[in-house]
Amino acid sequence: MIGESQFVSEVTEMKEMLYRLSISYLHSDADAQDAVQQALEKAWRHRDRVAEAAFRPYLTRIVINECKTTLRRARRAFPSDRLERYAGETPPPDVSLSQALASLPDKLRTPLLLRYMEGFSLQEVASATRVPVTTARSRLYRARNALRQALSDREEGKPCANIR
Repeated sequence: MIGESQFVSEVTEMKEMLYRLSISYLHSDADAQDAVQQALEKAWRHRDRVAEAAFRPYLTRIVINECKTTLRRARRAFPSDRLERYAGETPPPDVSLSQALASLPDKLRTPLLLRYMEGFSLQEVASATRVPVTTARSRLYRARNALRQALSDREEGKPCANIR
């Protein structure tokens, strides 16, 4: 069980990481903030169910699930206006890296972001993505190779196809 003060401390430490993770899924500031807020609300209500040591992957998993729920709702409600919805947002500094990351499927992009951008251990990545450690390791390997290939293709001027 995680106490109230420990919950607040952990969330304060993780808030930027959770936002970056949600923005990588949703590509919208407002949607990302909403997803994190919903996840924090759920984690707060069920904080007595999780051990202190498992809280970081637990909260990360809730954010991922909230992002996927938001995407499912958006597909049903707004099937064709997605480009217009995000047209006014400022692109990140390294557009080619951002586009290459976006070309990766979620099952490869998420472990890559958690491991290398957020500093999760391999065990934490596996727990947050609900896969065995060997699968997480394999997905990281495939994601690195796919990202390398996507960046190489961009340098050569080839269009980057979605990697499966």
